[in-house]
Amino acid sequence: MLRFVLMTALGLATVDGAAAQSAEPRPAEAAAEAVPVTTYARLVSASQEADGKLYVRLKLLPRAKLPFTVQRFRVRDRTLLAGIAEGSWVRFTARHIDGENTLTSIRITAECKRFQECG
Repeated sequence: MLRFVLMTALGLATVDGAAAQSAEPRPAEAAAEAVPVTTYARLVSASQEADGKLYVRLKLLPRAKLPFTVQRFRVRDRTLLAGIAEGSWVRFTARHIDGENTLTSIRITAECKRFQECG
């Protein structure tokens, strides 16, 4: 029975996903995409590529029982990293711009521990 329910839900999600791809985005959906989500992480490193682009590697705080993951983000505004040292805990927002994960804001915060509320 559970398998049937899961298969049905998956089928409905696929149909809804196909409909969403073919339809114009609704105003409510566009507004939901525009709301930035704050994420907690630890700044692992910052490096500049040969073409002059600046990137940071952030170790993201896991959700539930998933392990930590490190992701790379482009930094368009170098002043965002002023005063933030490697190893610092940060809160940040990012957007997918020109095919890359790009930082839009970042600031230092208190250490955030697994399975505890972050502030």
